[in-house]
Amino acid sequence: MTEKSYDISRLLDFYGELLTERQRLAARLYYDDDLSLSEVAQELGISRQGVRASLKKSEEALESMEEKLGLAERFDKTLGIIESLREAAKNAAEQCGGSDEALCGLARKVIELTNEIENDI
Repeated sequence: MTEKSYDISRLLDFYGELLTERQRLAARLYYDDDLSLSEVAQELGISRQGVRASLKKSEEALESMEEKLGLAERFDKTLGIIESLREAAKNAAEQCGGSDEALCGLARKVIELTNEIENDI
């Protein structure tokens, strides 16, 4: 999968429901299921050119939505913050060595919460 294909597939996860049903289906088949233009065309009962036009329109719509809303970018930033919190808590837990049970307990709780947040998203 090319980087552009990965990016579009990712944007489909965030904004796919905002596309028309036909655009969403064509994009999912092409980007997520890795079907060729011909295979998508056959599946949808349209021409290859029709698929290409639908994909182009979908890409433009998805990229426009991300530009305006930035949900994928914010999601990535949030994941980075969660990982930073987890690493800081792990370092604190290792450094406290049991000498400060309150600090150790807090560090373990932060690790637990960051794991729970990551599992929920």
